[in-house]
Amino acid sequence: MTTICDLPEDVLVELLSLLPARDLLCACRLVCTQWRYVVDLTTLWKRKCQREGFYVQNLDRSISDWKVFYMLCNLKRNLIKNPCAEENFQHWKLDSNDGDKWKIEDLPGPHGREIPDPEVHKYFVTSYGPCFKSQLITLQKEGYWNQLMDEKRPEIVVKDWYAARFDCGCRYELTVRLLSEDYIVLEEFCPEPVIIEQWNDAMWREISHTFQNYPAGVRYIWFQHGGQDTQFWAGWYGIRVTNSSITIGPLTLL
Repeated sequence: MTTICDLPEDVLVELLSLLPARDLLCACRLVCTQWRYVVDLTTLWKRKCQREGFYVQNLDRSISDWKVFYMLCNLKRNLIKNPCAEENFQHWKLDSNDGDKWKIEDLPGPHGREIPDPEVHKYFVTSYGPCFKSQLITLQKEGYWNQLMDEKRPEIVVKDWYAARFDCGCRYELTVRLLSEDYIVLEEFCPEPVIIEQWNDAMWREISHTFQNYPAGVRYIWFQHGGQDTQFWAGWYGIRVTNSSITIGPLTLL
C-alpha cells in the first residue's frame, strides 16, 4: 500500500510547507528520519516564505538560513504595546509624572500639526515637570528564543516620533537599553536631548536607531522617552510623543 512517505520529495515539501512552523518543528520533525530531513530542507522554508509573501528574489543569495529568516519574518511586529495612546496609559510605566502630569490629546492638538501616518490619531503630551514613561520587553515572551538572539543577533530597530507646540519650547529625551538576564546594560542608545525653541514649526519628527552586532545575552529591551516644556507653563505645553516602535529583524545576511 502506498503511504505519504512514498511521495516524491518535492511533493512532500509542498504538502508540509502548508503547515504552521510550530507543527513542523514540534511534531512533523519527530515523525521519522525522512520527515526530519524534509523539515530541515532549505527548499521547504523558502517555499513557506514564498507562500506567505516573505520571499524577495534579489535577496536569494544573501540569505543563508531560510528557516531563521522565515521565523523572523513571521514574528516581526511592533513590540511596543499601545504606542499611539489608543488604550490610555495601559502597558506604560510612568517613571516620572510631574507638573500637571502626562496627558493624552487628539491630533493635531492645540498649536500642532498632523503626523504623516494617517493611522495615528492620538499622542502623549508632557507638562512643566519631568514626565518619562517606559516599557520593558521580555524577548522570550515575544517568541525570540535565547539561541536566536545569541547566535543570529537580528537587527533591533527603534523608532519614535516627537513634536512640540508652536507656542512653547520643550525638551525631548529617549533612552533604549539592551539588557541581560540580570538586567545588566549590554548596549544603549541615548542620544543628546533635543531642545526645541518657542515659535517652532510644530512638525512631527522621527528618531531612529538600529542595534547591530550587539553582545550575546540580550534578554530584555527597555524603552523610555519623555521630557517637559522649558518655560514651566501650567498645563500641557511640553514635548508630544507617539507611534513608538521596536521591531526585530530579519537581517538579510543570516
